[in-house]
Amino acid sequence: MTDAAKPLEPIQTGLLKSMRYIKRSYNSPLEHGQDLRREYGNVVMQKAGKMRIVHLFGADAHKLCLLNPNQTFSNKKAWDMIIGRVFPNGLMLRDGDDHRYHRRLMQAGFKSKAMQGYLGQMIPQVKDAVAGWSTQNTKLVYPTFKQMTLDLAASIFLGMNLGDDADKINNAFETTVAASMPRIPFAFPGTLLWRGIKARQTMCDFFLPMIPQRRSGDGQDLFSLLCKATDEDGAGYTDQEIVDHMIFLMMAAHDTTTSTLTSMVYLLAKHPEWQQKLRAEVHSLGGGALTHESLAKMSHTDWVIKETLRLYPPLSTLPKFSNRAFEHNGYLIPSDVLVITYPIHTHYMEEYWDNPTMFDPERFSPGRAEHKRHNYSWVPFSGGAHMCIGLHFADMQIKLVIAELLRNYRISVPANYRMPVQQSPISKPKDNLPITLESY
Repeated sequence: MTDAAKPLEPIQTGLLKSMRYIKRSYNSPLEHGQDLRREYGNVVMQKAGKMRIVHLFGADAHKLCLLNPNQTFSNKKAWDMIIGRVFPNGLMLRDGDDHRYHRRLMQAGFKSKAMQGYLGQMIPQVKDAVAGWSTQNTKLVYPTFKQMTLDLAASIFLGMNLGDDADKINNAFETTVAASMPRIPFAFPGTLLWRGIKARQTMCDFFLPMIPQRRSGDGQDLFSLLCKATDEDGAGYTDQEIVDHMIFLMMAAHDTTTSTLTSMVYLLAKHPEWQQKLRAEVHSLGGGALTHESLAKMSHTDWVIKETLRLYPPLSTLPKFSNRAFEHNGYLIPSDVLVITYPIHTHYMEEYWDNPTMFDPERFSPGRAEHKRHNYSWVPFSGGAHMCIGLHFADMQIKLVIAELLRNYRISVPANYRMPVQQSPISKPKDNLPITLESY
């Protein structure tokens, strides 16, 4: 610690202003962050009852919190407060050696051989799903993608078709995600949190009976790989650890990908010139099945994915909990406070991006590379030890779906339409994004 650092004091706001801040932090974290920074600067502390919340803005704040020197911050303490009752012990809710151990075992499901197998499984499923879309009526994009990504996650991660259980499991995931940020943080019967805990139990009851057979079988799906994964001493996951990881991974695999695909389709519908660029890129790869090599050639698609994630990151905020006091931006920030950084705010900062409100995928082209002005100005997948373990799987899935969509259809929305967005807990359209499809 340096003598020059100033102790950070909470800002003083009246009751009405505090209530407005709390409401806006949930409904509009981008505007909330912009207001706080405009009024108070890059380091802001608020009090909410006994809880102290520190808001840090800018890419340097992401760098500090994601690199996490000397384990200054805890993911577990922060996320346990937010989603711990519905997603306990997921990979994101672990720290230090415990996190490294669990991530190392899980890595078997995301190695090259496994990814090759996932690609082969996904191609016919995506093709069949997209071919079945009707051009007769307005298509609601979000629930359509949600069903598709859940089906894909079930076949690839679980090695099964959910069949009659699909609606039940999808509803359980929807309820648990919604319950991760309840307005009433108590599990009284009938409350959202109570329903989320019940929905989690539904998923536990679904997964647990399958584990013995998966341990003894030769399946190559992620569920089977987790059941059989062992460390150098021959130790593996407990049954409950497998269930905890599968529930969290299934949620992360289909909710965040659904969010990104939906936002990307909206942007392509609003910008038909980019829709045509991506369609031409897909056709340049030939009409056969896509491979890892052909996916790597989809550079324009890659730029649009990155720009989509900049404008509409699935997770708008990244919370941590301070294990000890630390310095940042000239302030001494105390221990035992909730520390929040804002990817969605950083993604719109003029310090790092030219015309940040504009859809401009070429900002990610080699010639401009705006995302390289600071290594932590673009952080849709978190970073450091907690970098999203499934980011390459998500990229592969998104490219497959978009390629198949553009091979078959033109997509459009009315000229004056603007997608109404719910920014948290997962970015999604409030109206499910109605689009018009025209056979190509």
